[in-house]
Parts: sequence; C-alpha cells; structure tokens
Amino acid sequence: MARKVFFSFHYARDVRRVQQVRNSWVVREQGAATPFYDNADFEEAKRRAGGIQKWIEDQLVGCSVIAVLFGRETASREWVKFEIKRSYERGMGILAIDIHNIKDPLTGTDLPGRNPLDELSVRGTPFSALYRTYDWVYDDGYNNIGSWIELAARNAGR
Repeated sequence: MARKVFFSFHYARDVRRVQQVRNSWVVREQGAATPFYDNADFEEAKRRAGGIQKWIEDQLVGCSVIAVLFGRETASREWVKFEIKRSYERGMGILAIDIHNIKDPLTGTDLPGRNPLDELSVRGTPFSALYRTYDWVYDDGYNNIGSWIELAARNAGR
C-alpha cells in the first residue's frame, strides 16, 4: 500500500543525503518497491516569512507516517522537534533513520548525530524507546524503507 510520508530533516546540512532516501524507489523497476509520497517543498517554506508552522501543518495533512532522517545536527533543530511532536499528536506512525553514512556527492559521509527521538518523551519515556530507529546504510534502507514505513503505519493503527 502506498503511504503519504512526511520527511523531517535538517535541510541545509543533509538535503543531498535526504534526496537519495526520498528517491530510492524511483530508480527501480515498476512495482519493485512500495512507493511513498510526500509533499515537501522546502524552498517554498523558506520563502514564507512566519509561515513555516502553517506549512508544516499543511504538509502533515493526510500523512500516515513521519520519517525523521537524521544526521549530525538534526536533533538540535527546533522545527524537527515540532514536526515530531505534531506527528505524535496526530497519531501518525513515527520512525527515525540515521543517514550520516550516506555519501553526500560533495562532502562524503558525515559524523554521527543524536537521534531526535531521544529529545522528546511521553510520560518520561523517550520516543526512541517507543519508535524504531534504523541506519540507512547498515540496515539496507534502499531495500527496506517501504517495509519500515508500512510497519510504522500499522503500529500507529493507520
């Protein structure tokens, strides 16, 4: 089943790594992977003065899962925390994917960063204990992201 997925990440630092994740299913033969959809238009959000929160809210509409793609600095990003919190409040599936080992075509791999799911908790339990975290490279994200997304959606009752 195709899922509408919101991808949360640190745009300036990780966008080229994220593009590899978001487009991973496109290069396969038809039907070889479950496609996932998102409506992210990060450049548009940057142009809207004061409109980032509304943009995020609009993007979350109809999404069944948030995939938090994290690198070196993602956990410190306030909008990433906001996106995770709002996804939780909406009852969406949540998963985190460590992308620091993906090779950026310009800069190579990056240093690891903290998991943003460690930054939020519910009744004293960190989100990282409630939701799964994967490593794109070591957990073979290219072949497994569809099943990760489907599992997160099912775990959220979506």
